[in-house]
Amino acid sequence: MKIMQLIANRNNDFSNHKIPTIAFLGDSVTHGVFELIPDGTEQFIVVYDTEKAYPNLVRGLLAKQYPAANLNIVNAGISGDSAVKGLARLERDVLSKSPDLTVVCFGLNDSQKGLDGIGDYTAAMEEIFCRILAAGSEAIFLTPNMMATEVSEKLPQGILARIAAHTAQIQNGGAMDAYMEAGRELAAKYRIPVCDVYAKWKAMQASGVNITERLANYINHPTRELHRLFADSLLETMMKNI
Repeated sequence: MKIMQLIANRNNDFSNHKIPTIAFLGDSVTHGVFELIPDGTEQFIVVYDTEKAYPNLVRGLLAKQYPAANLNIVNAGISGDSAVKGLARLERDVLSKSPDLTVVCFGLNDSQKGLDGIGDYTAAMEEIFCRILAAGSEAIFLTPNMMATEVSEKLPQGILARIAAHTAQIQNGGAMDAYMEAGRELAAKYRIPVCDVYAKWKAMQASGVNITERLANYINHPTRELHRLFADSLLETMMKNI
């Protein structure tokens, strides 16, 4: 991808090349949300750890290979966000930063509407992709992780257990698979590379991995260790010649 040449140019001749900007548009996983801790009521405490989220891990991986590039990373993830909400703030949070590459990751919250919500998801994603490309930025569609497939015994009864039960129904019923396939088809339409982390999670499940135990909140936030899978996969996608 062109982004890698821009990074290499900056690293090798930083006096004559601008700092490359990579923007990440997404939801709570992009934002850097991990555990949800019950507070004894019908509410919970949200644990943020943005240093361990994949946008920052990508920064670290690239800094090791291109130490003089001094990349600009824009984390435009917002907890609870969807493709529709992401489209509404695309100009403010992403395009106004003039990114050279924009990584788009939505689907976890969108899929909670079930199959009836796919139309809204695809319409918003298509507009996001079109506007990113029209602004002169490269794009990557980053598929998210799988969600819980069961209600973990580690979750106390209450709001989190109810959310987990609904999420498992969406995941096991095939709705999340349908959203991801719709996103892949859109990306192919616009010749946008797909970094298919979701497929890697499905492969883990097929090999016997307990997916729910790989989620920091036992619902939909991957553990800190599995954010590295996102970062490694993104770097691999970025380094491919398109």
